[in-house]
Amino acid sequence: MAELDKQYLAYIKNTAAKLASGYSVPSTPRKWKALRETIRSRVIESIGLPQVDRCELLPRDLGVIEADGYTLTKVSFQTIAGVWMTGNLYKPDGEGPFAAVLCVHGHWKGAKQDPVVQARCIGLAKLGFVALSVDAFGAGERGIDTPLGEYHGEMVAATLLPTGTTLPGIQVYENIRAADYLQSLPFVQSENLGITGTSGGGNQTMYAGALEERFKCVVPVCSVGNYQAYLGVACCMCELMPDALAFTEEWGVLGLTAPRGLMVINATRDGIQFSVAEAKKSLASTGELYDVLNVAGNVRHVVVDSGHDYNQPMREAMYGWMTRFLKGEGDGSPIAEPEIETRAPESVRCYPNGTRPKDHVTVPMFAEQLAKYAIGRQEFDDHEMALRTDLNTRTKQLADELDYGVNTAALSNEIKLGIDSVGTKLSFSFESEPGLDVVVRYREDISDEKSEAVVLLISLVDRKEGHDKAIADIPDKARYYEVQLRATGSAFPRGDVISRAVGHNSFQWGALIGRPLLAQWVFDLRRTIEVLKAQDLIGKESGVSILSTGEAGVIAFTANALIKDVQGVVAIDAPYTLVRGTPYEKSHVGVILPNMFNIVGDIPHLIGISVQDKDTVLLYTSDDGNPNADEVSEALKPALKVKEVLKSLNDVLLLTQGE
Repeated sequence: MAELDKQYLAYIKNTAAKLASGYSVPSTPRKWKALRETIRSRVIESIGLPQVDRCELLPRDLGVIEADGYTLTKVSFQTIAGVWMTGNLYKPDGEGPFAAVLCVHGHWKGAKQDPVVQARCIGLAKLGFVALSVDAFGAGERGIDTPLGEYHGEMVAATLLPTGTTLPGIQVYENIRAADYLQSLPFVQSENLGITGTSGGGNQTMYAGALEERFKCVVPVCSVGNYQAYLGVACCMCELMPDALAFTEEWGVLGLTAPRGLMVINATRDGIQFSVAEAKKSLASTGELYDVLNVAGNVRHVVVDSGHDYNQPMREAMYGWMTRFLKGEGDGSPIAEPEIETRAPESVRCYPNGTRPKDHVTVPMFAEQLAKYAIGRQEFDDHEMALRTDLNTRTKQLADELDYGVNTAALSNEIKLGIDSVGTKLSFSFESEPGLDVVVRYREDISDEKSEAVVLLISLVDRKEGHDKAIADIPDKARYYEVQLRATGSAFPRGDVISRAVGHNSFQWGALIGRPLLAQWVFDLRRTIEVLKAQDLIGKESGVSILSTGEAGVIAFTANALIKDVQGVVAIDAPYTLVRGTPYEKSHVGVILPNMFNIVGDIPHLIGISVQDKDTVLLYTSDDGNPNADEVSEALKPALKVKEVLKSLNDVLLLTQGE
């Protein structure tokens, strides 16, 4: 058996390699046209590009700084109704009109105010381009709090995931609106727009350049590698496109830029996911595609001997490329940078000294708006026949979303006994999928060997004490098996916690290959039941119950809805909603199913699916940090409505310790 904490990543990489091996560059323009439409539509779907009517920009000028050769205007404009983007507009001296470049930042603490970002904007302005630098949603002046330096990833961005809209999706949409703003300016040549950014801003550049054809020149910097290189490292949620490897490799997204100008810049001393070697793999295929389209000269790879940056050699390469494609001058060779002098970040803020409008919308606040809209459309029907049809439809949608095509009949039900289990099967492991072991331990200390009832214990952290307290309060006797799901417990990948986001990396890796962790965990439970039956540890026609602790309750509710052999759930201290107007607290991000609100609804809707034939008990074990009982009861109304309309004899119970 391979080391348990390395198994999950190995499984992910093997799966990714198999997926990627099926993608190849089309041999003719006609074949590319068909593939292009498929990739483009899947990108839009996967990043959750907001499908909303474009609101009025209502631009505001918030201050002007006169400088040598250019003017800096502090601006803001509305991208989505009620959501405002802050920006710095650099206009060259003179009347114009000028070509314009959108400059998007990466994870520099100063965001658009950072000297790294200022430098390229000043250089562009002095070379005769309008440059617009903007703060990404949740960063710079658009964080939850007003000081610069706030991080918009981990559990801030995670609040968007169940809505079906991702942080990258919003960033692309807002960059499209930034193009609208640039085109509204009388001194901008509306037909000559470019975009560039580095690191996370390079990802923004790649996706916006792929989807928005008004960007005639696209220059991502220190961001291009390939999706398989993301596996094994930590990346920001703003760089995650769920399901990416289920339909393409990164070369396919870069290819959407063709036949427009594309320059990819990499540094020799960068992380593996943005490394020269990994970028060359993508650019080999992207270059081949440009060649198929007879525009091989419109793509170029520039390698700079440096670390992760947007330094002067990188800027000079970008200036030359923008000049070629937006001004129609030169051959794209680097252009020497004029003298530049950046300013203190605080001096170029749109809203200094706490003057930001009080109605500022944060990422979690916007996520809450999207959530309420989506869930408002998921109300259960009041009529029995219509409700039963609705429940069957949601169950099928959920099953389809979580089914990733593994043929369980081809899997082995053999077990490997643990060192304390020779001849007794007190603990054992089995392969849930090739190379992935699930560990099962029989809890002899709390079990009644004579009982026919079987309970599976699941948690995402060490919750043995919580399990045991709950079991002590349950009068029914049973045989208890602790199940260590993949990528949990001793199989938890190293370094898999980023701030409040437990399982941050394993969640992203699963999402990238189109296999959400929640889907994989439900699969592990299904396989556990199959193996227990194959080993005669439970009867062939018997079912099981699940006792979960903490956020593993979401796994239990999902298994209760989808696995026929699961007969009911007791969920201890489980979350009862994923709707939040603030960042999620520290917990395992793997229980979040992307787009869940549009597939099935919130957690109470998930519970409601199984009410027609199974019990669900929510038990809260301590007064410390427990939710208000009335609040939980209010949240559970959708599930209780199902019980009422169907006149179901099955229960949805809310209990506190001792009840």
